[in-house]
Amino acid sequence: MAAKTWQLTDVSDGTFVDHLEVSSQDIAGTPDGWSVTKKTLRGGLSDGVEVVEINNGKLSFGVLLTRGMSLTTATIGNQSFGWKSPVQGPVHPKYVPLNEPSGLGWLDGFDEMMVRCGLESNGAPEFDEDTNNLKYPLHGRIGNKPAQKAALTVDPEAGTISISGVVVETRFHFFKLSLETTITTKFGDNAIAINDTVKNLSASPAEAQVLYHANFGDPLLDAGAKVVAPINELVPRNDHAASGIETWDSYQAAQPGFEEQVYFLTCLGDDDDNTEILLKNAHSTQGVSLGYKTSELPCFSVWKNTTALEDGFVTGIEPGTNYPNPRTYEGEQGRVLKLDPNGSASLGLTMRFLITDKQVSEAEGRIAVLQTKADPIIHAKPQKGWCAR
Repeated sequence: MAAKTWQLTDVSDGTFVDHLEVSSQDIAGTPDGWSVTKKTLRGGLSDGVEVVEINNGKLSFGVLLTRGMSLTTATIGNQSFGWKSPVQGPVHPKYVPLNEPSGLGWLDGFDEMMVRCGLESNGAPEFDEDTNNLKYPLHGRIGNKPAQKAALTVDPEAGTISISGVVVETRFHFFKLSLETTITTKFGDNAIAINDTVKNLSASPAEAQVLYHANFGDPLLDAGAKVVAPINELVPRNDHAASGIETWDSYQAAQPGFEEQVYFLTCLGDDDDNTEILLKNAHSTQGVSLGYKTSELPCFSVWKNTTALEDGFVTGIEPGTNYPNPRTYEGEQGRVLKLDPNGSASLGLTMRFLITDKQVSEAEGRIAVLQTKADPIIHAKPQKGWCAR
C-alpha cells in the first residue's frame, strides 16, 4: 500500500489542522497498536502549543511543532526517558523572552528531551564589547520558532511513521536560514531518526551552527550512571569542570546547589565516520545511545547538572557542529557550517532507547570497537582553541 500524508500546517495556503487522530485501524497493511494524535494545547503557558504524539506500537514520544520540532519525553512500557524540569512546559514561545538583557531568557522554556540550539548561534550569551547590549542569546532562537510547514506520513511499505517540518529563522538585512527536518520511527522499534537540512535562503554566503541538546534525568540518571564514548580528545570547559576531571563520565546522586560542569569531546568514528555515545544507568539495565556522523557533527559536549530533583536534575549529551561557547569565539575557531548562496548542509542523529542489559551491553561493545582506533587524550585543564574565557 502506498504511503499516506496528512498536511498539518502550511502557512503559505492557510492549512491548519487543530486535531487529528490516525491509527492502525485507518491504514491497511500496518501492524496493530500504533497511533498518531495531533492536538493544540490549551491553558497556562502551554496555550497554543501544537504537539504531535506518536506511538509506534512500542515507543511513544511527542514532536512540538510550535517549539522548533523539539522532542518530548519518550516512553517504552513503564520506562520513561527525559527529565523533570522546574519549567512546566511545553511553553509557548510567546512566553519565552529570548532577548531579555541577561541573554538567559531561553531557560524560561527549557524542558524538552531534545531541543536544537541554533541556527545563527547556539552557545553561551554574548554581549557587544562597546555597548554591552545582547548580541547573541543563550542557545539561539530555532528552538522557539514555530514550524511554517508540518506533515505526517505513514508508509506501510517502509514500516515507518514520519513527521516533517520547516522552521524558518530570518531577520531582514541579516541572517536568512531555515531548518527542514524529518523525524522518523519504525513500527515497533525503539529508535527515533532525525534527518535535518539547514538551508541558506540568501543569495549571499552564510554561516550556521547546530547543537542537539539531548537531556535526561531521573530515573535513567541515577547515582553511578555513566557516559560511555569513543574518545579522541576531551577537555574540561573551565577550572570548575577541571576539578571533576577524574569522574567526568560518572554521575552522583542529586545534590542541592550543585554547580554545572561541562566537558568538550571529539569522538572516534568508523571508516564511514559513524560514531555512537551511550548514557547508561548505574546497573547497566537502561540507557540511551546517540548515533551520528563525526563529519557532520564533529563536536560533542557533556553537561552535568546533578542538582536537586526540584531544581532540574539532568545531564545533556550534545552532538554539534561546534561547542556551546560564545558565537564569536567559535567563529574564530572555524567551527561553523559554511553555506554557499542558497546552499545547504545535511545533519543526522539517531536516538535509541535501551531497556535491557543486553541492549546496553551491545552498545558498549560497539563503542569499545571504535575506541580501539586510538588511545583517548584527556586534558586535565581547559585548552586554548577549545574553551572561551
